[in-house]
Amino acid sequence: MQTTMKHTKKKVAAIQLASGNNVNANLLETERLAEAAAKEGAALIVLPENFAFMGHNCNDANALREIPGDGPLQAFLSQLAKRLDVWLVGGTIPLEADDAAKWRAACTVYDQKGRQVARYDKQHLFDVNLIESDEQFVESESIEPGDRVMVIDSPVGRLGISVCYDLRFPELYRAMIDRGVEVITLPAAFTAITGNAHWEILIRARAIENLCYVVAAAQGGFHIASRQTYGHSMIVDPWGTKLAERPRGNGFISAEIDPDFQHTTRRNFPCLDHRRLHCR
Repeated sequence: MQTTMKHTKKKVAAIQLASGNNVNANLLETERLAEAAAKEGAALIVLPENFAFMGHNCNDANALREIPGDGPLQAFLSQLAKRLDVWLVGGTIPLEADDAAKWRAACTVYDQKGRQVARYDKQHLFDVNLIESDEQFVESESIEPGDRVMVIDSPVGRLGISVCYDLRFPELYRAMIDRGVEVITLPAAFTAITGNAHWEILIRARAIENLCYVVAAAQGGFHIASRQTYGHSMIVDPWGTKLAERPRGNGFISAEIDPDFQHTTRRNFPCLDHRRLHCR
């Protein structure tokens, strides 16, 4: 499998939050942590899913949905990326859907000039019953799924965008491999139950099987309506090694993306060239 042209080492960061229903407070904390990550030299910063708002239930976010390209949350992300001179993977924000009663969980990406260079709409929706914690989630009642695979050029390599529950569907990442992905980003809000059982295993699996870096930015703490998210934001290299992790609470982690290490690993352990089945 051919790889893209080598890049120099670049630092990436993942921000972890415990967002609530106060949008202004969430944005102030996001800004504070993004500033700190940028001061440490991060060229690309990844925000968690629902960074600006987590309400009592999924449908509450519909009140904040914006027209694509126009709205206060999109303006915030654009201005933050430009002011900090970084690339910003903007977690998820609610954007208009074809169904007026629903919204798209959109991950918008901005370059260092504040220009939106990509948008990925979460494809796999979390419709599950968690017996252990007596929780039920039915995202499909409120969210309209996307249907596109998103891989773009970035300062840290070919960047693949995914969101939370997408992590459980390896065929999505195999489709990214066919588009040359080198770094996978994952804004997320895993529950405490599912996170404790599967979060690290799945992240490291996606890194290992695709020989990619994975930058996973999570919600991690207690939210309104007694919801608890797992946290453990982490950055993992193509050999499955954890380069950085934050177990709980607000903060950020950072690590270097080393293209030479990735290219050497792919050359010496060419499992991507040995595939017999392909996803497109």
